[in-house]
Amino acid sequence: MHIGLIGGIGVAATVVYYQRLSAAIAAREKPLELTIVNADVQELIRNNLADERDAQARVYAGLLNRLQAAGADCAAITSLGGHFCYDETVPLSPIPLVSAVKPLDAYFASQGFGTVGLLGTRVVMQTKLYGQLVQTRAVALEDEIDTLGQTYQDMAVAGICSEQDRALFLDAGHRMVNDLNADAIVLAGTDLNLAFDGQDPGYTVVDALDVHVELLARLAGKELTLEEAGAD
Repeated sequence: MHIGLIGGIGVAATVVYYQRLSAAIAAREKPLELTIVNADVQELIRNNLADERDAQARVYAGLLNRLQAAGADCAAITSLGGHFCYDETVPLSPIPLVSAVKPLDAYFASQGFGTVGLLGTRVVMQTKLYGQLVQTRAVALEDEIDTLGQTYQDMAVAGICSEQDRALFLDAGHRMVNDLNADAIVLAGTDLNLAFDGQDPGYTVVDALDVHVELLARLAGKELTLEEAGAD
């Protein structure tokens, strides 16, 4: 199956999606049919902060039309923060969309997580993953959402993580585990690999990107139908 990705939001997230999806398909010894289009991260940030869902959905619609023209059978948005207008995008899309948020609830439940701590954009943390977790409780450091969200945004745009920012994110995870009883910390921002890759923070970390990539890999390898994958 030909997979389409809306990338560029940010660049580091797009790169790691490509790397991990390619590796997952190579491990299956199958060819990867993939097309990536580039969205404007600054435009996304403006629309996200202003809650301009319809405006961003129209931006996505143009990119999705390009993916369809390139032969993609389905598409995914390579940013959990970029899912803030997912519901508005679905009716505009000419091809099925594969959500990065929907598979997480079932995954957390399968791992036995009663409570998960969230790191990501302001909106992701404030809405507790857009209110889509039913089987697992989500928590965040409520008094620090603005600071953590801004730091994440700056890191995503720059495509690099300073040691100071890494320490901030790692410590936030520790406090959610120790103070809020989180069973795991969810990297609910696809650029957080910049901070956590190669680290051993001493607590369980779930990269939401990996859950999404595995679903896309199963689609690309024709192990699942779009219906079975819950595509919209």
